[in-house]
Amino acid sequence: SWDLESCCLEPLCNVFVSADEAVVTADLPNIDPKTIKVKATNANTIEIKASMKRKIRFHDFGITHRQGEFTSFRCHVHIPVSVDMKKMKTQFKRGILEVRIPRKKGYKIKVE
Repeated sequence: SWDLESCCLEPLCNVFVSADEAVVTADLPNIDPKTIKVKATNANTIEIKASMKRKIRFHDFGITHRQGEFTSFRCHVHIPVSVDMKKMKTQFKRGILEVRIPRKKGYKIKVE
């Protein structure tokens, strides 16, 4: 997915929920790690933004019937459980952003 007006691509994201936390991973290739911004937009949604080191064009993907270029990644990720956004931790390694958010107390999954 992309937005030509803001020159943004939507990164591939995954949400994994365990008994203690929610883990969001986002594929952010070709970005400057200093530009990564992760913020809570509400109680169960985070916004991820990052700027690319170089522009990517449709032509780079082998698409010749469209024009446009992209300079950043941006996405909104919904967390399907109650989490404590104030304790969110991020780590970026080898092009993958990992966001760990602890679940709120009292909302644990029963493990038998």
